[in-house]
Amino acid sequence: MVPDPHAVQPPDPAAFRRLRHPRPAPPRRRPGPRRRPARPDLDRAQPRRPQARRPARRQHHLRGVPAVSRGTLIVTGGGRGIGAAICRRAAQAGYAVAVNYAADIHAARAVVDEIAGAGGRALAIPGDIADEGAVAALFAAAEVLGPLAGLVNNAGITGGFSAVADLDAGMAARVLAVNVLGTMIACREAVRRLAHSRGGPGGAIVNISSRAAETGGAHEWVHYAASKGAVNSFTIGLAREVADDGIRVNAVAPGLIDSDLHAAAGDPGRPARMAPLIPMKRAGTGEEVAEAVLWLLSPAASYVTGAILNVGGGR
Repeated sequence: MVPDPHAVQPPDPAAFRRLRHPRPAPPRRRPGPRRRPARPDLDRAQPRRPQARRPARRQHHLRGVPAVSRGTLIVTGGGRGIGAAICRRAAQAGYAVAVNYAADIHAARAVVDEIAGAGGRALAIPGDIADEGAVAALFAAAEVLGPLAGLVNNAGITGGFSAVADLDAGMAARVLAVNVLGTMIACREAVRRLAHSRGGPGGAIVNISSRAAETGGAHEWVHYAASKGAVNSFTIGLAREVADDGIRVNAVAPGLIDSDLHAAAGDPGRPARMAPLIPMKRAGTGEEVAEAVLWLLSPAASYVTGAILNVGGGR
């Protein structure tokens, strides 16, 4: 009898079992490292060849600056030494920098050109910090860079080396005028522009002090040390006065720094001679001071005000 192809065929019990209990698929093998064939003659322990060290990446003096601006930062005495290092580091952090200088226009322009060459914005502005009118003009000129965000009072002089018994009153008055009065006037102008109560956005001020304020500067420059002690007191008082007005005020106190300050005082070899007295056995650099300044200006230090940050290698 020929089977009808259209007739319904009875189910196959084996097929049902395969559907209800499917055979598990074999696990997929992950590709692993290919094993080389055994080579007894080569499998003995071989001395490990030292890998060549990559040459250190060359550090450029000023790297490119970010596209987003953090506002305008005024740096007094920004043409040379620590001030120039602060200006360069501030530009790297995104600030438009007003580079104030007293006399050396070529040094200030060199800093401005370096910042501009890296894609930043900077402007050299002359002005004697001890002159109240010049300070007001500095802040007015800096407005072309945009709203003020901060101030670094770096301008200062030592007055040279002198024992107190040989102190010249005119020289001491000049040191106090630049280091103390100039700092006060510049802070006054900054507070007027930054304070919330005056419609300002808030901001940060960093005053450059010195470890001499605590060590005293005996037999070298007690007059200079006294001026920096005044800066410390002023920093603490102003910080408390404007703390609820959106302004933080701190100071950085450098120790022995390899800068032109010593040559200006008449002793260019002082950093090398004094280095053995430092616990770290070396003088610091302007760039190391600049890093401390930029940290105090940054949001990372948002709860820090009225502080004196020592940057002195342990001394």
